Amino acid sequence: ELELEVLRDTRNRTIRALCGQRSMPRSVWELPPGQRRTVLRHLLVSDKYRFLYCYVPKVACSNWKRILKVLDGALESVDVQGKMDHKSDLVFLGDMKPEEISYRLKHYYKFIFVRNPMERLLSAYRNKFGEIKEYQQKYGVEIIRRYRKNGANSAGDDVSFSEFLQYLLDEDVERMNEHWMPIYNLCQPCAVRYDFIGSYERLHADANHVLEHIQSPSFVRFPERQAWYKPVTAETLHYYLCNTQRRLIKELLPKYILDFSLFAYPLPNITSEFCRQ
Repeated sequence: ELELEVLRDTRNRTIRALCGQRSMPRSVWELPPGQRRTVLRHLLVSDKYRFLYCYVPKVACSNWKRILKVLDGALESVDVQGKMDHKSDLVFLGDMKPEEISYRLKHYYKFIFVRNPMERLLSAYRNKFGEIKEYQQKYGVEIIRRYRKNGANSAGDDVSFSEFLQYLLDEDVERMNEHWMPIYNLCQPCAVRYDFIGSYERLHADANHVLEHIQSPSFVRFPERQAWYKPVTAETLHYYLCNTQRRLIKELLPKYILDFSLFAYPLPNITSEFCRQ
């Protein structure tokens, strides 16, 4: 518990220090239109329980969306099996009028959940390019065509992690797919004053804290991980990082540096010594 308090305190102090700088936005209305659209499209609303949740793909957002649907009466239980519909029966802050948006940002409890940036990228890579045809066809084919000699006939299902990172390096952050866009750009923690920042590493404890705070009914609990889900372990991350060109990882870090620094995650260790272990 003490360790958790120290981490939260570090996170909060870092955010206050960085967001206190003059150049940083103080509200969503100070953001350029594109950035404002992105954050408002990721803030989900519960008027009944008076909270806003900024969903971050690959940080347990499907389970939080399930909870929102149960709280709203659109879903019977968090354990209902089946593919998650990420649009229906959810209320997005971006669909409201400016005065309705301002009222909720000022008066509602606001929270997000964060995750180690490299772990999140690896999770997105394995899931989207290893399992989902739509992503293989939409992004995989393009990535291979761009970065591989004689890659014109690929079905997009064999993108390497290095090719994926090279693609991220060349992408404009604002135009990235939400599954690999930095958390900072998705949720704008300087423009939106979050009351609670939970972490993937302490998912259940932090989720219970939120559910308690919003006074959700006792039958609503955070769902267990789906049986089919393949988690990214420390060993898996070690394998991928240590078998990827260091140059790529080093060059990519500036794009995600706010996620590392604001949310108190250590930069990836890619030293020879670490990789020999």
